[in-house]
Amino acid sequence: MHLKQSRRCVACKESKPQSEMLRLTKIDNQIIIDNKNKLGGRGAYVCKNNDCMKLAIKKKLFNRAFKMNIDNSIYEQLGEYEQNN
Repeated sequence: MHLKQSRRCVACKESKPQSEMLRLTKIDNQIIIDNKNKLGGRGAYVCKNNDCMKLAIKKKLFNRAFKMNIDNSIYEQLGEYEQNN
């Protein structure tokens, strides 16, 4: 029996199946949006719904998750992702 892995959203703090989340990955002090959940490295997740995305962008919640200042271009990419989905 295969159990779906759950992850916690940085915005709403709810645990949901990994398939319902968007993953950002930290590799060599670079942050990358990992659409396919295949990259290695430290990951942090946000729900794919608009409310959680907007909150993560507004409060820059990935700065805390990765314990570093994230470049604004990453938050801009998240905003584009949120608008397109």
